[in-house]
Amino acid sequence: MSAHKPGDPTTLNRLYGRSIGKPLRAYQQGLVDEFLPKIAPPLEGPVTSQGLFDDDRPLHFEIGFGSGEHMADRADMLPDHGFIGAEPFLNGVAAALGHAKDRNLPNIRIHHGDALEVLSRIPDGALSFVYLLHPDPWPKARHAKRRMMNDGPVNMIADKLRLGGEFRFGTDHDIYLRHALMIMRGQTDKFEWLAEGPDDWQNRPGGWSETRYERKARDVFKHEVWYFRYRRK
Repeated sequence: MSAHKPGDPTTLNRLYGRSIGKPLRAYQQGLVDEFLPKIAPPLEGPVTSQGLFDDDRPLHFEIGFGSGEHMADRADMLPDHGFIGAEPFLNGVAAALGHAKDRNLPNIRIHHGDALEVLSRIPDGALSFVYLLHPDPWPKARHAKRRMMNDGPVNMIADKLRLGGEFRFGTDHDIYLRHALMIMRGQTDKFEWLAEGPDDWQNRPGGWSETRYERKARDVFKHEVWYFRYRRK
């Protein structure tokens, strides 16, 4: 049974940061107005594979998908799986909608808003994969509670993953890296770190596509990038 209060993700975290950037182009605005309502999860009630896809396919959930490249690649790679992505940044939502429509990916569902609100309505043990890739680092110590990698959200992720399910986390920020590893060291009763040596977290695993943000972090800012895979015990 989940320790959190169902339907009340505010007890775990709050949605911080900007929600919109430059104005959308006409095509993007059309996607938001017309396509998003067709593929958005329900605004209330349980979020299930049966409700979204009319079958019991494996479910994946991506927290903060950026522009949606990783989600689209995974959905294309696994057409018989279902993908739910949540992103508060409208421009990123518009980009992800473009990927889903242009690449004809019917196995994607997109939520514009708080990932934890949707995640809280997914039944426990229903997810096969959860992805948290390059989240906002909130590097100042006084903002640490805003990080998605904290006990509340990670406990919820553990609740929603099936036994043997996988939690993938990636970052290029050293402060966030240390914080995340500290949190996950306290979660060893729930998660097994799938790493045997440095190569496993210094090199992108198979099936983990590169995002535009990751490429910019490496090529423009010359950041090292780290990749982590955890299995639900």
